[in-house]
Amino acid sequence: MPPVLATYELGDALLTVLSIFFMVIWIWILIVILLDLFRDHQLSGWWKAVWVFFLIFIPVITSLIYLIARGGGMRDRSIAEQKELQKATNEYIREAAGKSVSSADELHKLADLKDRGILSEEEFAAQKAKLLA
Repeated sequence: MPPVLATYELGDALLTVLSIFFMVIWIWILIVILLDLFRDHQLSGWWKAVWVFFLIFIPVITSLIYLIARGGGMRDRSIAEQKELQKATNEYIREAAGKSVSSADELHKLADLKDRGILSEEEFAAQKAKLLA
């Protein structure tokens, strides 16, 4: 039987999983801080550069200071960005829905209204000319 060079037991596996978990959380916090930094339009470029510099060279202390000093505004900036995105999405949906109605569909509706007697021949001709123009 060859000699055992290393052992990797359940406790070691759990510590590895825990280490990976905390590393992912740490990276997530840094990403959130950086996103908030560049989302803030009131902060000058120089201050952003200072924050990034310290996040690179003294990450733990800088992250804690950032969360304490600017943590309250992070929520407000995030909510404002979500509102802008929702507004842009709604405008896009309205625009796309408005374009989905073709001229042929509109002409069909106008012809149907004329056949039912709701539109006169002159009104139908005016609406048709306006639609095709």
